[in-house]
Amino acid sequence: MKNAFSPLSETAYYILLSLMQERHGYGIMQFVSTITNGRINLGAGTIYGTLGKLEKAELIEITKKEEKRKYYLITNTGKELLEYEIQRICELYHNGKEIIDGK
Repeated sequence: MKNAFSPLSETAYYILLSLMQERHGYGIMQFVSTITNGRINLGAGTIYGTLGKLEKAELIEITKKEEKRKYYLITNTGKELLEYEIQRICELYHNGKEIIDGK
């Protein structure tokens, strides 16, 4: 499922991945930092700008608002794109590994 976001930026990839479970912005930041062992630390400007673009493209949706927090969840379209990207990344890995290993 190729679209305007494909290939996904690393930021968009991890945000979509984190939104397989409902989260608010700060929760997304924590999740991404944890699963990347601190390699990626998303700033507020980066995350909220990307969330806005993903929402506009209907890849995520706001599920609820509590005080100043908005909670988000990936849509079915977002899941399809994420699965497509995972397959694409696996292909990149396998092709690179075969060539480097001389197989």
